Amino acid sequence: MAYASTTIARAVGQINRSYFLPAIQRPYVWHPDQIVALFDSLMKGYPISSFLFWQVEPSRRDDWDIYKFMENFRQGDVHNELAEADGRDITLVLDGQQRLTSLLIGLQGSYTVRRKYARRGSPDNWVRQNLYLDLLKDAAVEASEDADDQDIGITYGFRFSSTIPPAAAGHMWMKVGRILDCTSDDKFDALLTEIEDSLPETATRAESRRLQQNLNRLYRMVWKDEVISYFTETDQSYDRVLDIFIRANDGGTKLSKSDLLLSMITSKWNGVSAREEIFGFVNHLNTGLQGKNNVDKDLVMKACLLLSDLDHVYKVGNFTTRNLAIIEKNWGEIKRVLEATFNLINRFGIDQDTLTSGNAILPIAYYLYKTGQGDLAASTPDDVRTSSLIQRWLIGVLINGVFGGTSDNTIGAARAIIKDKIRDGKSFPYTELVDGLALRGRLTELNDSNIDSFLDTAYGRRTCFLALSLLYDTTTWGLTNYHIDHIIPRSLVDPKVLRGANVPETVLERIQEAVNRLGNLQLLRGQENLEKSNQPFDQWIHTRDEGFRARHLIPENESLYDVLQLPKFVKERERMIVKHLKQTIFSHADLSLSEPHPTEEARPF
Repeated sequence: MAYASTTIARAVGQINRSYFLPAIQRPYVWHPDQIVALFDSLMKGYPISSFLFWQVEPSRRDDWDIYKFMENFRQGDVHNELAEADGRDITLVLDGQQRLTSLLIGLQGSYTVRRKYARRGSPDNWVRQNLYLDLLKDAAVEASEDADDQDIGITYGFRFSSTIPPAAAGHMWMKVGRILDCTSDDKFDALLTEIEDSLPETATRAESRRLQQNLNRLYRMVWKDEVISYFTETDQSYDRVLDIFIRANDGGTKLSKSDLLLSMITSKWNGVSAREEIFGFVNHLNTGLQGKNNVDKDLVMKACLLLSDLDHVYKVGNFTTRNLAIIEKNWGEIKRVLEATFNLINRFGIDQDTLTSGNAILPIAYYLYKTGQGDLAASTPDDVRTSSLIQRWLIGVLINGVFGGTSDNTIGAARAIIKDKIRDGKSFPYTELVDGLALRGRLTELNDSNIDSFLDTAYGRRTCFLALSLLYDTTTWGLTNYHIDHIIPRSLVDPKVLRGANVPETVLERIQEAVNRLGNLQLLRGQENLEKSNQPFDQWIHTRDEGFRARHLIPENESLYDVLQLPKFVKERERMIVKHLKQTIFSHADLSLSEPHPTEEARPF
């Protein structure tokens, strides 16, 4: 079939009547400035590229999930509403969703945005906006005051606003959607007359002429010029259409691997709305568990490959028809295990703020999948021991960045080690993973080569909570609200205060370098930390129980609690931390961690 063309008005009139979206389409992602740029291009007579449609025969229209275009879009929305196909002539948009949705929003819809710096949750923090056009703006000679508009050549006066912009000299605003009422030349003439009559008496003849030109240009753009050029595919083979879709979307905003995978799953799975399944499950992992997580579709798709014992490299070529059938069969168990995995790590206190690599949870999920275990929430000795080993291993790989960047080989090696060792039982192969990955150059524990970088972990780093959690015996950090606390409060080491006390600059510098180090940090329950506030530690410590210092590895020598002794306090506590790690957490491989005895020259304080 050859290319055809139509007007914007006719195309918009078919949206959500006969034009719909296939399940393989990604969500709408354009911002208001992109919509403005689109309308500006159309007013200039610029081409906006062609569109690709798929005409679905009536006998096949019930075979596919179809979705509506978003007419009233809310910033951040990712879910289009399902549409019913009954009684409709169905044409699915394979290429052009972003542009058609933008035309729909600009002409008869709205774009709801969150107020700047406002929280997402409250309805009062959202503003619904429509597209307006300044009919008096001279696009030929006036440059936009907006620097971004200047960069891309925006010259017509389009703007999104929650109300009609206030009248001012040289400006007359009209809601763009009013042009859709002009279904005939007579109705357009009536609109033009109405607006001309509302011009202030001070308006110049040039402004009146400019108003006529801009409104007439908008009318012709929407109703007269056939600027929508499209090709309609009529073949009913979904495999062919899927291939066309992927190729058509290879330019511009690239499809992600998860988008392609969702396309393939949607075309192959039977009786399951894969799009709703994946989006719904990702949302459940992020907001429906004990902790708040930041899981994306890509991680779930990687898990599908890994847990199904398929080639785990995350590329489209591994999602063959055969592999998709295996994943579909395993999907229920994959969901169960991923939920159990995130329940487990959330109990460790690891969530969206501290999980520095999603790939790090995949070997844990594989272990739980292969052993048929849940989230190890039971208090049996085996569950407690397994949970502790998993915690130690996960924190180690996160702190050491084992799964950062491209980690396909590391993931594959971890899976092979787990698969081999669980043949002999269900124990988590902690030692084997540590030693096996070390042979591949991936260090997951502490030794003499990286203990200094561990101690350098500073307040504010995403790994700070993880590092501190290794100093304690518990694994259930996620059950209580814990704060990272400065043992010697930061407020007491204010440089101005110390200079006022005539503290030498060299000493002051050492104090500032020490205050945010791991040696001056501890984990306290939220309420306990609020009670401590900025109290001097040598006073507050006497309100604690006898075992507090031992639990938090605090030196007994109270002379070190003085602010001026902070560098020595940190140095002494770091010795205690290394000794603790050597005797408890990292004892499995007889690591030769020696207690540090740095000289003054070896340390910055």
